[in-house]
Amino acid sequence: MSLSTHVLDLHSGQPAANIPVTLMRDDQKIGHAVTDSDGRISDLLGNGAVEFGQYQLNFDVADYFARQASETLYETIPVKFVIRDISRHYHIPLLLSPFGYSTYRGS
Repeated sequence: MSLSTHVLDLHSGQPAANIPVTLMRDDQKIGHAVTDSDGRISDLLGNGAVEFGQYQLNFDVADYFARQASETLYETIPVKFVIRDISRHYHIPLLLSPFGYSTYRGS
């Protein structure tokens, strides 16, 4: 099983680079990475074991918006999701703007 993400800045129409993302389970940090120049993290789990259950990705966007000299409503964006099938790949993208965001199950 693998877990990836992709952050796109809807305001600029560009990938959002250098955003720290933390993977949490039961209030414990189990993964951490920073988006690359294409706004991607290919695998937040590494060789970590995955179980069924609820997880959360925390996208720390405050510094990103500060670098863009953009006011924002958000400092951290939490995205909760459930892993029900550990044999599948999970891709959880974030579509980001200073005053709103959206996410979905990608492929």
